[in-house]
Amino acid sequence: MPQGAYSNNHELDFDSLKREYAETDAWGLASSIDLHSCNHQTIRDASQIEKFVIELCDKIEMKRFGECTVVNFGEDEKVAGFSMTQLIETSLISGHFANKTNNAYLDIFSCKIYNPNVVAKFAQEFFNAENYKLNCIIRK
Repeated sequence: MPQGAYSNNHELDFDSLKREYAETDAWGLASSIDLHSCNHQTIRDASQIEKFVIELCDKIEMKRFGECTVVNFGEDEKVAGFSMTQLIETSLISGHFANKTNNAYLDIFSCKIYNPNVVAKFAQEFFNAENYKLNCIIRK
């Protein structure tokens, strides 16, 4: 899998990703997931967003550091919605949930390898998204 690989509702080749990660002595893996047409009630519910983070961390075996922060803000209707941050012992999970479009934008960075396919599929199911776009970059 080349650097900067992406998929639209398809799995990335995780075996190739792990191999490149090891061969390049990578510092970490960054994934961004764009979720489209999510369930409007779920992305507007801070407790559901926090529940997602807790379950995601368990699923990808990341240890949370401190509490999840979920804040609703944005004067501009285009960007208004909840934003979330969760420190993990190996870095950070963040996201923004756009009310106007019912889209969600998640970012996961960790110096511990994880399967971005698991993250994308879990997020799609949890937020009942119509589809997703997954981007991954190995950080060196």
